[in-house]
This record gives sequence, structure tokens and C-alpha cells, in this order.
Amino acid sequence: MKNQNSAWPTGMLRSKNNSAIVFCMATAAMLAALPASAQLARKPSYYQQQNQQQPEGPAAQLVPRPSVPSSLPALRSQGDFDQLARVYDAGTPMQLAHVLFAVDRQAKPPRMYYIDTPRYQLHVRFLRDTRLVPNTIKREIDRNYLVPDRRFLFGTLSWQQNIGSFTYEFWEGDKLTAPLLRQADQQVRASFFAPVKFKTNSTLHERVAKETGIDFVSQEALIREQPFLPMNLGTATGRVRIVDDESGINALLPDDIAVLRQVPIGLPPVAAVLTERPSTALSHVNLLAKGWGIPNAYVRDAAAVLKEHAGQWVALKVAASGYQVRRLTPEEIAALPPRAVRTAATGAVPGSSRAIKPDLRESRLLPLASLRARNSAQCGVKAANLGAMQAAHIPGTSVPDGFCVPFAHYDRFMRANGLADRIARMQQQPGFASDPKVRQKALAQLRDEIVQWPVDAATAAGWRAAWQSQLGGGGVFVRSSSNSEDLPGFSGAGLYTTVPNVKTGDALEVAVKKVWASVFNPEAWEARTAAGFGAESVLMGVFVQTAIDSTNAGVMITRDPFDAGHPHITYISAKRGIGIRVVEGRRVAEQVMYSSWSKAIQVLSRSAEDTALQLDKDGGVKEVPVEAGRNVLTDELVVRLANVGAAVKRTFNAVDQDIEWATVGDRIVLLQARPYVERRR
Repeated sequence: MKNQNSAWPTGMLRSKNNSAIVFCMATAAMLAALPASAQLARKPSYYQQQNQQQPEGPAAQLVPRPSVPSSLPALRSQGDFDQLARVYDAGTPMQLAHVLFAVDRQAKPPRMYYIDTPRYQLHVRFLRDTRLVPNTIKREIDRNYLVPDRRFLFGTLSWQQNIGSFTYEFWEGDKLTAPLLRQADQQVRASFFAPVKFKTNSTLHERVAKETGIDFVSQEALIREQPFLPMNLGTATGRVRIVDDESGINALLPDDIAVLRQVPIGLPPVAAVLTERPSTALSHVNLLAKGWGIPNAYVRDAAAVLKEHAGQWVALKVAASGYQVRRLTPEEIAALPPRAVRTAATGAVPGSSRAIKPDLRESRLLPLASLRARNSAQCGVKAANLGAMQAAHIPGTSVPDGFCVPFAHYDRFMRANGLADRIARMQQQPGFASDPKVRQKALAQLRDEIVQWPVDAATAAGWRAAWQSQLGGGGVFVRSSSNSEDLPGFSGAGLYTTVPNVKTGDALEVAVKKVWASVFNPEAWEARTAAGFGAESVLMGVFVQTAIDSTNAGVMITRDPFDAGHPHITYISAKRGIGIRVVEGRRVAEQVMYSSWSKAIQVLSRSAEDTALQLDKDGGVKEVPVEAGRNVLTDELVVRLANVGAAVKRTFNAVDQDIEWATVGDRIVLLQARPYVERRR
């Protein structure tokens, strides 16, 4: 059924001032990754807050609508719905028309109230203004969300234009029961003119819907229908370059607006990114976009939608509510400032983050148990934070043992092999500064050389001895811990190399050199250049850590990464097996949000993986099949992870954290914590 106020189709092309514009609107606020209905699902959560703020009795600010009744017992036509509906974002593809309703279960028979929603934008305002509950205190209002024997059922009925259906829903924190849902479903269907589905806003709601056998649509299913998901907001100018596969990634230039048909692991600096496949907030591509301060979004069928702009200069704007692409005029193109100036305008200001000044006096291998924040000058923030988390003794968690190879070892090795002179000669090569392909080839050659250079025999013997004595000579992960990552203004996530499940002394020596050489990974070089780090200022520490064969693994953020207004949210992304691929973004991970305020768990996506990584007995990792479609995260594990995340945040002075975690059986293992870098707007 079509709402009479529905907008023109998503992704539609239109013309304005003789310049083609591609315009796609999507959900605003709630997560920037949720549909408008999910945004609405959070609206009732403000009812309880505003009960404390609203004056008793009639509210003076209510919108007068003398020709419209305060409520109707039934909606028998589209006209009835439109008369009482409040419309978010009218005239756009994210338009959401909705009507609040209340079921008075105390009335005999139970009575339905479809509420004049533009006038009474909260259920409690309607109840008080109509004197249904003139003097009810907040605690009594709260009962109508939390207990089975409540008087009222408070819900919202909406037109979901992405799926062409009406739905009804409840606040995500509503402690809905099967009898309550059956009653609500009966009341809505008996009093509404069109077919309607129950929309679930939490894992509890989904379980209750399955228990009752009531037809429902999940929040996750609605998200899958979204034509647009903004990941990093901003504006950019550049040439549209459509990249069909990874072979075209290396040809991208800093002035390109990259339209990617696949989500790659790495990316050279570009002006903006649009992908045809949705990814996660912590995918490598999005973390790079955040570090560079450039727009990044998922756009369904982006290559087809933007085909007419391929190779053309455009202005792009990515907002929470949608994106716009406008073709630049010849005069605008001629007037464009140099690239460096345009980059600075996006917020990627060189020098805004600085590498940690290294302390090269410490050459001992430092065990995890000795590491604290002060050791970031010798071993990097990653290793130092692991020591701080272990020392915090967070209940129900552990940190795999390990030791740090300090910056001094890297510095001594590189000086012995004349690295500074090699970098200088490399940068003087014709085309190095201007041609990404030349730069990538030169960097690859340097990395290969570093891995081939011999390590001082005594130094290598020390690594082996620590590996044998402290870690028992078992499999280890050899991980980066540089002085230019995990910083408050520069994450550096995904830039450097991790070598998994190293099982011999010879392999350990090679793995350390591979991590050292990853200072010259192309994505690391480009990201540091954009952030203002000089090559000479970067030193690499290495953390050698006991390998674990995890059941599940992932990352979590101790706040809502999509909306700064929700500090009570924990975002969790997860996959089965070892977590190396959680941030690759090639397939959407399982993603959930947990609210410590509502105690609700909202599912953004379930894992699409049918394989997982596990440790190989001969070293490295292997891919094994897993049951497709099975949930990675249980509600119990989500709550435990959120509580652990809050404890980690407290450990680091209440600074929001980006945390890498895993599970081994029932145990939560902490693998990393870094300051969460806010997305640029």
C-alpha cells in the first residue's frame, strides 16, 4: 500500500541548475546504520526521561489542531492514518509517517487510542492532557514499559516505505511478554484498515514474536533494505573513479572519489569512498577514512548510480540523512585549490597527532606483567595498554601472556642497515611523490630487503630465549606496537602487519622483521603522510603474545560510534573463530548494540560467514567451514562483553575505548584496547 505522501524513489537522478545531482536520503539519527523505523524505536526511550521534565497537567507547548480529534478508536482508511500521523523527513526517501497508539487494558473491553501524534508527541502527554491518568507519577508510567500487569501498552504504527508495509513496534527496552504481544496484535489488527506486521526492536521482542507465532519483521531485516549507510560524514571534491575489483585499487589517486564494488583491506589516500557492499564501523576502509577525515558511505548499486559521473569532477556530501553528488562546472574546477589545501579543509590537518617520542635507552625484552602506561615510550601504546589491562584484573577476563621487543631493537637494526639513507634515495626516485604505483613498488622492494637483512645473533638468541622460557615455545602472534598508532587523534588500526601462530625460533625472527617492515606498508605510509608523521619519526615495537584458538572474536566500542548522543551504548562486532578478519570488511560481521540504560540488545546484522579461521597445527591459520546462519553472540555474552568494556574504559580514565576481544570457551580474552577516535563530521 502506498502512502499518499511518499517521496520520489531512492537514488533517483534529477537536474538542478543544469548540473546533474544524484540524491539518496536514508535514516538520520539513531545509528546512521539503522532504518528510520529503528530511529523511531528509540523515541519512546525519551518518554521516561521527559516525564521528569514535563509539567503536570496540560502542556502549553502542544500543537493546537482543533479540527483533529485527540484520538480515534480505529483507523479505517488511509485518510484516518494521515490525519493523525506525524511525518519525519517529509518529501524524502527516508520519510517516515507514524502514529502513536495506546491500549488501555483496564477498560472493559480493552480500548485502543490512536493518538493525534503531531499534537501529542509522547504517550505521557496524551494521557495527562486527556486526564486518563491526570496525576500519575513517573514510577507508575514506567510500569507500562516494564511489568506484565501494566495498564497500558504504548506503541507506534508506521509506514515502512522501504518494504512497502505498515508495522507496529514498541520501545526497545519494553519488557514485552507473549500475552502482551498477543493482545497488542489483536487490538491493532482489529482496528487498522491495512495488513500490518510486528517490528522487533530487540532480541527479547524477537524471541517473544517467535514464541507467539506472530508475523514479524526484524530490525536487522529492515537495515538490509537500506539503500544508503553513512560511515564517515563529510564533504569532498574529486574525480569519480569506479573500481571493479582490487586490481584497480593501486591506480587510485588522492583526487579520486573511489566507488568500490568490493570492500578492500587497504586503500591509498583518496578524496572520498563509496562502497557497493556494506561494511562495519571498524572495517579497515572506514578506519582509514576516519584517519584521513574523508567521507565514506555504502550506496546500493553505487557503480550504476554514479556511472554517468565516471571520470568527472564532482562535489560530494555525505550526511547522516543522505548523500549528494553535484557535477562541478569548468569554472569551479579551474578554481580548485591545491590538493593539500583541500585535504586540510576536511579536517585531516597534518601534525594534529604526533608520534610518541621514543625512549631508546631500554633494550631489555619487557614481559607483559611489567608493562604499564609509562612503557609506551619503549614499547608503544598497544603493548603498554595490554599490561595495564592485565594489571587491572578485570573479573572474568584474561590477557594472553607475552613480551615486548622495544623500539631500541628496531632502531639498532635499521641504523646498522642504513635505513635513513635508503629512505632518502627511495623518496628521490622519479615519480615517487606523484605516482602511487611507483611508490608502492618502491615500498614493496624496501620491505623485502628488510626481511632479508640479518639480525644480530645475540639479539635473535634473546628473542628465542624469552619465547622458550616465558611462553613455553608455543605458538605466538607477533604484533605491531609502534609509536604512531593507538594515539588519541590517530588510531592507525589495520595499517601494520600481524604474523599469526608462529611456532619456531627461525619463524619468530622472520616474523619480527616482517612486523618491522610493515612500517613501510603502502597504507601505513599514506595514512601517516596524510596525518603529518614523517618517516623518520616512526619506530616499531613488537609484542610477542601467546596464540589462542578463539571460539569467537571481535571488536567493541564503549559508546555509540554512530551518534555521540548515546554514551550508554556499547557497539559489538563479532565473527566466529580467530578475529583477524573482523575488520577486513569483505563480509558483514555480526553487529549488535547494547544499552546499559534500557538493557536492550539490538541486532544490526548477523554474521554472513560460512567459514572461520583457526590455528593450524603446523603454524599460521587455516580456514574451516562453520554452520552458516548461526548467531555468533548470545544475549548473555553481549551483556558480559558490555560490562567488560565499561571496566576497560574505567581502567583508562573513562576515555572511550576500541577493544579487541575473543572468547575461549566461556572466558573473555582481551587482546587490545586503544582510544576510540571520533568520526569526523
